[in-house]
Amino acid sequence: MTTAEGVLLRPITMGLLLQNLFFLLLFLFLLLGSCLHPAAAFPKGCYPSEEEGLKTFRCSNAQLTEVPRDIPNDTNKLYLDFNQIPFLPRDAFRDLPLLLELDLSHNAIARIETGAFQGLAEHLHSLDLSSNRLVSVSKDAFSNLKAKVNLSNNPWLCDCRLQELIRAVELAADSSGGIVCDSSTQEEHVGKAFLQVIADTDFCNVYKKTTDIAMLVTMFGWFAMVISYLVYYVRQNQEDARRHLEYLKSLPSKQRRSEESSTISTVV
Repeated sequence: MTTAEGVLLRPITMGLLLQNLFFLLLFLFLLLGSCLHPAAAFPKGCYPSEEEGLKTFRCSNAQLTEVPRDIPNDTNKLYLDFNQIPFLPRDAFRDLPLLLELDLSHNAIARIETGAFQGLAEHLHSLDLSSNRLVSVSKDAFSNLKAKVNLSNNPWLCDCRLQELIRAVELAADSSGGIVCDSSTQEEHVGKAFLQVIADTDFCNVYKKTTDIAMLVTMFGWFAMVISYLVYYVRQNQEDARRHLEYLKSLPSKQRRSEESSTISTVV
């Protein structure tokens, strides 16, 4: 190869080398970006891991005010404890069909919408709602849920609604003693464990009796009004008939007999 050919090939070789190097760097950049993208989508303080062969997603003490949306859908254990989540909306966990354990303890949850746990009935076996702000929750919010539920350390209102809820769910072991009446329809129950209270008091039966009494009082009131109206109507007719008869007595005999027969037939 002549000197002129070498000078000509050298820029071509350098150009190919730079081009290959550019594509190599671009490939590495895209590969690194694809690896880092899922982690970057997680809220601050949240991270995935694997514990005892189960895919876990931890968001403990992450200052969350709502349930995160970008939770991997193959998660088996989800920790959302020690946050400031105020309520659970409908379908909050619908994209987590493989979830086995859900920890929502130590939040500010005061309301749970019906359907919040929809989609978890088949696999979920542990649900921790302890140390929140639950006062009253409909049993329908836990419809078809087979998980063992921890409801302890909440400011519960002890009434028929709570009684129905306790009967509808399976309580986690050793958690029932922590379900205490912060308020109650009966003042003497405040501060007592709810299961201890319902051993002697059926809140729903008391509510039913109160409703029945109110219904009877209402029916009696309507009945009394009808009777009063009938009595008034009869007395008013009798008074009108008496006045009319007195008037007839003051008329001449022929006209009086005619009016009397008409009045008697009217009264009868």
